Amino acid sequence: MAEIKAADVAKLRKMTGAGMLDCKNALNETEGDFEKAIDILRKKGQKIASKRADREATEGAVIAITDEKHSKGVLVVLNCETDFVAKNEDFVKFTYAIAKIALEKMPEDIEALKALSIDGKNIGEEVVNQSGVIGEKIELSFYAKEQGAFVIPYIHPGNKLATLVTLSKEDIELQTAKDVAMQVAAMNPVSVDKNTVPQWIIDKELEIGREIALQEGKPEAIVDKIAEGKLNKFFKESTLLSQQFIKDSKISVEEYLNQANPGLTVNSFVRFALNN
Repeated sequence: MAEIKAADVAKLRKMTGAGMLDCKNALNETEGDFEKAIDILRKKGQKIASKRADREATEGAVIAITDEKHSKGVLVVLNCETDFVAKNEDFVKFTYAIAKIALEKMPEDIEALKALSIDGKNIGEEVVNQSGVIGEKIELSFYAKEQGAFVIPYIHPGNKLATLVTLSKEDIELQTAKDVAMQVAAMNPVSVDKNTVPQWIIDKELEIGREIALQEGKPEAIVDKIAEGKLNKFFKESTLLSQQFIKDSKISVEEYLNQANPGLTVNSFVRFALNN
């Protein structure tokens, strides 16, 4: 049996909004597996504040930038131990400097990024050197890139959350693109549309829908139909193009884009938020 620490219980509560005892029991039942514990809480009817936790991180800076033509962009995350360091001007500048090198070279992955040079020094080695200068562990933990007709970045004030969105057309208003990037930041969709939702997420949502229906005493003959209905609701709430547009809840994001520029859509997006 895995040891469940108070900090783990508090972390799950922070991720879900569920009660402390419920979180503790869920973690005990899953031997400390957070994803499985979240599923258990949902199956038991708990109201979960965040169905999908962002990639785990502590403190740091999340930076997204694009080139002047908006044809390509990158998102990088540099972690540190304390919020004090994360807000330090030099730390933020260092993160931007890494992002600019990434934007220039567009490396394939984070290891390739670490192997590049910044001011004549290897990025990976310079991150380690900065740890010594600052006195905290510093880690380049995440990197993603986007390329396409129009790429737009958004950084939420405080550098704790950023998004990078690729739209399908070049000739669009900048504000339209910004609105979509802010939508991704605010609403945390799982994918662009229901056709791009990973199969494992669909399977999990159907399983949870069936379990809830059975617990509510619904006849087994209609459980699958009820689960499908819950899945369709999930698609509407959790896929970008189907979500209610945050600036006008009467229309979806897809409808907003078509009104702004007929045929305009989103090809892909990246979102990263520090857990805080």
